Amino acid sequence: MALRSDVLKLYSRIMRLARKWEATNPAETLVEREYIESEAKELFRKNKSVKGDVEIRERIREGEARVTMAEHYRNPYPRPVNLPKRSYSKQEGKKIGKAIKRMNEQSRPVYIRSTDDAVEKSS
Repeated sequence: MALRSDVLKLYSRIMRLARKWEATNPAETLVEREYIESEAKELFRKNKSVKGDVEIRERIREGEARVTMAEHYRNPYPRPVNLPKRSYSKQEGKKIGKAIKRMNEQSRPVYIRSTDDAVEKSS
């Protein structure tokens, strides 16, 4: 039951942020408010069937990280990810090795997980 209240608190925090959001460019305020609200609704609906405390906590952590970064940088959109050198370079026709896969997984920040899931589904 504690997880449910944590999820609801996060959702209300995001909706409150969307209502009070002021963009750095005043002309973009409405667009960014709509983005925050629609992104939150989409991700919460997508994740409503998630089971297991660990997975739910991971999603809560991602949401909190994205909110914190949006507030800090005054940018509601997910930040780009900088991967380590040679993490995606491979010779033509060769498979990516286990070490590179592990390095890519370890360097992927928590706040980008939902966008990674969306990219995997569209590919």
